[in-house]
Amino acid sequence: MKARLIAYYLPQFHPIPENDEAWGPGFTEWTNVAKAKPLFRGHYQPRIPADLGFYDLRLPEVREQQAQMAREVGIEGFCYYHYWMGNGKLLLQRPFEEVLASGKPDFPFCLCWANHEWTTKTWKNEGKEKMIAPMTYGGDEDYKAHFNYVLPALKDKRYITVDGKPLFSIYDPYHFTEVSHFIELWQQLAKENGLPGIYFSAMISNTTTVRRKADGTLERTLPNLQSSKEVYKDILALGFDSITSYGKSRGEMLYKGKYRRVITRFLHEHLSFLPVISYDYPQTVANFFAPEDSWENVFPTVIPQWDRTPRVGSMDGIYVNATPENFKKHLAHAIDVVKNKQQEHRIVFLKSWNEWAEGNYVEPDDKYGHGYLDAIRESLL
Repeated sequence: MKARLIAYYLPQFHPIPENDEAWGPGFTEWTNVAKAKPLFRGHYQPRIPADLGFYDLRLPEVREQQAQMAREVGIEGFCYYHYWMGNGKLLLQRPFEEVLASGKPDFPFCLCWANHEWTTKTWKNEGKEKMIAPMTYGGDEDYKAHFNYVLPALKDKRYITVDGKPLFSIYDPYHFTEVSHFIELWQQLAKENGLPGIYFSAMISNTTTVRRKADGTLERTLPNLQSSKEVYKDILALGFDSITSYGKSRGEMLYKGKYRRVITRFLHEHLSFLPVISYDYPQTVANFFAPEDSWENVFPTVIPQWDRTPRVGSMDGIYVNATPENFKKHLAHAIDVVKNKQQEHRIVFLKSWNEWAEGNYVEPDDKYGHGYLDAIRESLL
């Protein structure tokens, strides 16, 4: 295998009480996906699913079909977003709980703790932002309860491992001030429960405007487009085993210009009437990977497409010319970045399997069919 491709998996496609309360009964990721409209000539919206239709993840047969599609093209497994909001509060847990309890699909998986608050900002760029579910860190008792909740998954034979340890990603290592203590505690609990430890990976941008100081507070910093060495060293020093590198900011800054991108994004966040920003996909993803992404313990991320207009209108940039052919070149570049690593560490993350409202998916749609899946198969197998 040329690379261990692991795909992020969004369990948003079923109703939950919190979304019903915020948006109305029956709200799912599909609600805004289906009613999206093109914002310029040739803009591919709405995006309509093909083979799987507007599925409901409460149906086990849908989960089986997804796994079969992924397996056939060489994807190693799914990385399920896991929403532990603190003090036992969970969101969107049903699909993965059923996968774990049933043993089906028999397809590898790991977890990414999506440790960020849930607000209405996710689904609109106007009006007053409302809290749906805050993110809280409840201290040792909460951390232990969280560990005990995920322990059956960590011990499952399907769980993806690195160097013999279950792989566990943390979405936001910056705002979790006790993350080093959390990692140390979980490593202890893992060994007490018969595991060799946990392989922690931090999801971060390889080019960032935020730096975490030793005391856990954050400070603004100028992005470094030449090197991610200091960014990675700061995060690894917190106790992480690896970095999951995300190059979207880097790619956009090198394409549009560092300061132009920052100013443009700021204006669009506050002036929703401005025309949509567009980025040429091939030119942007060509600069996704920092030199340090070739480090043994850094796992680069690829994206097939990007278009968040169903969620936020014109606020975020749209990637144009995002075709299966161009994605295949992007994936080939990532495989080249990891080719000299040990086989165990040739990990590339795919963002994502099914983020339809971000235009960020490889599942079949009515325009490209199996094009993105074919690109993966041709690249890996």
